[in-house]
Amino acid sequence: MTAAFPPIDRDKSPLFDADHDPVRVADALRRSPHFAAADADPGGDTVWFTTEAGINYTLTFKEAEPTDDDLLTEPVLTEAIAAAILTHPGFVIADADSPREDTITIQSRNLVRHLLVLDVDRGNALAPEDLSTPAVDVALAADKLLASDPSDSERATAELLNYVAATWDKQDLPLREHAQAVARTLRTQ
Repeated sequence: MTAAFPPIDRDKSPLFDADHDPVRVADALRRSPHFAAADADPGGDTVWFTTEAGINYTLTFKEAEPTDDDLLTEPVLTEAIAAAILTHPGFVIADADSPREDTITIQSRNLVRHLLVLDVDRGNALAPEDLSTPAVDVALAADKLLASDPSDSERATAELLNYVAATWDKQDLPLREHAQAVARTLRTQ
């Protein structure tokens, strides 16, 4: 007699999926104070992000072997990117400038290695208004909470976060940072 096992519910599975690594990298960059926006195409191999100075970059996922591409002629932020990636629980290694100045070698918790190649994005595939911003991230976390049958206190928190996100430019920096911290806490629960 053979036992039939139920199918795996990927949304509830504790196993990490390598196809979601670009989304995780974008999430890590959005959480970092060094980047204004970050986004990834789910199932794709590219992460788009914008620095606080307004410069757009792309990270392209490749196999973890070094390539012979030319080095970038412009300064890059590989150390800050690697540090942001390491804050995400899905990654255990982020080695900046390895094997070249414009690359980062990362390894996910399930031992999948990637070589990220950094390049200045001369024309985003996504329009700047489509990139995620801190206000959009705060509003998204609030909306997800509202969609989950929240308690009265959770509803009040979500409504306050939506208000802060809607009036983002009028809020002072400490309130924005606090709203982002609350939104991050909601995402991890």
